[in-house]
Amino acid sequence: MSISETGIRTDVPPSGPGCVECDEIGSWWLHLRRCAECGHVGCCDESLNKHGTAHARSSGHPVIQSYEPGEDWFWSYSTEQYFDGPLLTPPRSHPRSQTVPGPADRVPANWQELLEG
Repeated sequence: MSISETGIRTDVPPSGPGCVECDEIGSWWLHLRRCAECGHVGCCDESLNKHGTAHARSSGHPVIQSYEPGEDWFWSYSTEQYFDGPLLTPPRSHPRSQTVPGPADRVPANWQELLEG
């Protein structure tokens, strides 16, 4: 499948096991989201940096999918709704061995306080 009208490509693999930008700056994330168009993996809006939404805004790519094990929901920034979508190229989540929040070696002891503040 090529780019569809909804901004989903089933032939593009994810960019990696973690948030691209958090990895670049040595930060951490709570949950991960995968761009359904280009495969960019970014952190969720509950994370400190909100790189998934930042990617959608800067790229114009309107659809993400959860990149968490056992979750397969899609979200459209255009309609602000969840929906069921097609199977994307594997892997469909970060490794199950990866901690949430993660990665374990970068998560501060007071991570919950940081997210609440």
